Amino acid sequence: MIEEKRIVLRNADLIDPEKIEDYLQAGGYQGLEKARSMSRPDLIAEIKKSNLRGRGGAAFNCGLKWSFVPADAPVSYVVCNFDEGEPGTYKDRIIVQKDPQSLLEGMAICGHAVNSKKGYIYCRGEYPYVVDLLNRAIDQARNKGVLGDFDIEVRMGGGAYVCGEETALIESIEGHRGEPRFKPPFPGVAGLWAQPTVVNNVETFANLPSIVINGAEWFAAIGAPNYPGTKVLTLTGDVANRVSIEVPTTATLREVIYDFGGGIKDGKRFKAVQVGGTSGGFIPESLLDTPIDFDSMRGIGATLGTGAVFVMDETRDIVDITTRIAKFFEHESCGKCNPCREGTFRAHEIMKKVNQGRASVQDIENLTILSQVMEKACLCGLGQAAPAPILTTLKHFYPEYQARLQLN
Repeated sequence: MIEEKRIVLRNADLIDPEKIEDYLQAGGYQGLEKARSMSRPDLIAEIKKSNLRGRGGAAFNCGLKWSFVPADAPVSYVVCNFDEGEPGTYKDRIIVQKDPQSLLEGMAICGHAVNSKKGYIYCRGEYPYVVDLLNRAIDQARNKGVLGDFDIEVRMGGGAYVCGEETALIESIEGHRGEPRFKPPFPGVAGLWAQPTVVNNVETFANLPSIVINGAEWFAAIGAPNYPGTKVLTLTGDVANRVSIEVPTTATLREVIYDFGGGIKDGKRFKAVQVGGTSGGFIPESLLDTPIDFDSMRGIGATLGTGAVFVMDETRDIVDITTRIAKFFEHESCGKCNPCREGTFRAHEIMKKVNQGRASVQDIENLTILSQVMEKACLCGLGQAAPAPILTTLKHFYPEYQARLQLN
């Protein structure tokens, strides 16, 4: 049985998140102090060497992303993506509620690396109580002087799923409609108010203090070599134990569901697990021994970033669930690009036909082609990921579709 290893949640339930004194007594801000003793190129090189990959949807090397910010930029920004709009996802909220100062310290470390004096936390609109906690934490950090000349401001989103995409998030902070931008230029060159900007999520920033204190080699030796460290996961659905955990990235889905989740509740059989939130693929029992590192998950059609592990038992209707997800994506598409605006509408339309027993084999073929086109042609990650539930359920649970098709 694999055991939890807490890096991001190292202080969870051990300190009072409302008291910066508790964080300082637990070694808080020592990472920032050490980071500021390093030159900016050395700090970026250390993070790059650790191979910390973003704990969001793309899993890009964190230090490499920072290196894109021009060294001579007179103004730059650090932005924390705390939108967390995936239904059933709450791991970033857990991190912030348990230890808000670790997020602030991580952002300040990044600020030193890219010579930024200003950070923004873009918080999901449904988390007003967490915004209050963050603002109190920021005030305490200011009063203690631990942030130095780096300041942080919290901005609240309006509930748009698309604002989890980094450029749509930037548009929203600027006061515009939340729509993704065309790239390039990437935010590292021209982001917030056209200035170089680093965007990472809560879990990524919360890893940084420990990496700086313990060194790149320490972190790189934990978990999977290609995606080292740990992953914070939230188990929901038909598991006996609905819990949040932090485990090395060598843990398998089976270990997560059965060792930590306690298996399927009420003695029922496992049917499927959706990893990564609404945009994640549906995984059958035959693939449960896959490790949870990003590349292994991507290899089986799953995503990892949001850390959501939604388990379904044998009584769940896969086609009906997928239809509801298709409706969600139709609703949340910002409409900026044709493949997503029209594609999510048509995908939901066909899925409704299937769910109601009115579809033909030709409808399934059209749905497959449409999904494949969306994966390649949509402007941002919303449209590119929207087909994942459809394609993976067609692949692994096709008999459930077939049972609903019209045979004539």
